Amino acid sequence: MSEALLALAKAIERKETAVLATVIEVAGAAPIKPGAQLVLLADGQTAGTVVGGNLEAAVLADAVRAQQSGQPHLAHYTLTQEGPNAIDAMCGGEVQIFLQPHFPPPRLIIVGGGHIGRPLQAMGNLLGFEVTVVDVKPERHMTADLNAVTFTPDTYVVLITTDYAADEAALRRVLQTPARYIGMIGSRAKCESIRAKLTAEGCDEADPERIHAPIGLHLGGPTPAEIALAILAEIVAVRHGILTNQQTSIHPRNSPIAA
Repeated sequence: MSEALLALAKAIERKETAVLATVIEVAGAAPIKPGAQLVLLADGQTAGTVVGGNLEAAVLADAVRAQQSGQPHLAHYTLTQEGPNAIDAMCGGEVQIFLQPHFPPPRLIIVGGGHIGRPLQAMGNLLGFEVTVVDVKPERHMTADLNAVTFTPDTYVVLITTDYAADEAALRRVLQTPARYIGMIGSRAKCESIRAKLTAEGCDEADPERIHAPIGLHLGGPTPAEIALAILAEIVAVRHGILTNQQTSIHPRNSPIAA
């Protein structure tokens, strides 16, 4: 295994972001061969090489952009001092490099491992989420302490306990994190009561646009598995940028999630 691929494998094992750059095609006098690889790690360190110099500097700059956008990119470089895609080099050749960002799996934190939490955990695993179940009951949790959970900007939190106070306490904790999605099950009255209480206490993070409550898309299904599906559907829509406005997911009053 090459140095770049070995470093990439270790980054994936550590669940860290990395961008792999692979030389796809070379033309003219470029001092590099197809197959050469360079990996940019989350801390800015690199492994492998695509020759160095101006070419490597240009590739690393594009790798940073791929890391930020999350999108793979086929880049073209001309090893000249002027012209399209020029990198201020004098070799005169051309190089095409494919940049592929790799990210850790999204995290799904389920607070409440009951009748909805169980199918939601199974569906989350099926869709590639790294699932953690938080519950006070040992037989249905992975951890009992929400404070022990790590949150990232690609974390999605579902509050589905059977206790109003427990949901409120969990919401207070989660609002302090960079979690991308926070959904809370319960009636409109319960959700609005908790929001109003947090707002009255000066909790600026209790933004209605951040808290999805009542939780899930309105799919109409009343069973625990169907409710879990509605929740996960909303999470997937948020993750892929399809759902950006709370108005999209409002439930009618007879919804099993908002009742």
